[in-house]
Amino acid sequence: MLIGHVGREPEVRYIDNGVATAVVSLATNTPGYTLPGGTQVPERTEWHRIMLWRRLAEIVERYVHKGDQLYVEGQLRTRSYTDKKGKEHSITEIWAENLQMLTPRSQSAAPAQSAPAATAQNTPAPANNAAPAKEVEEKLPF
Repeated sequence: MLIGHVGREPEVRYIDNGVATAVVSLATNTPGYTLPGGTQVPERTEWHRIMLWRRLAEIVERYVHKGDQLYVEGQLRTRSYTDKKGKEHSITEIWAENLQMLTPRSQSAAPAQSAPAATAQNTPAPANNAAPAKEVEEKLPF
């Protein structure tokens, strides 16, 4: 579980059969403090590579921008690869399972697009011989 700020615009790609993937660079901070002996310990920033798949990647593509604050839950995954020069590298990523945007829309770094809402256009039209649905108002007991 991490809470941090997005360091740059998310990188979104579509792979096999249109599956969305996204990579988010997330910064978390540990505040600085002073030890009893007077020694100053400076603030420390850690950078995390967050991998998102499918619907989470699509959400990130539309609504997450540089500077936004996120809450991320996921699993740590470590992998190794060899670069073009033949040097071996190891990388640790967080494969996100849950994501919550903590920055209010009004404070977001870029204008957010409105989320698609379920409307009558998204529902099948009634058959021509079907009777129109009656609206029923229910009064709440409180």
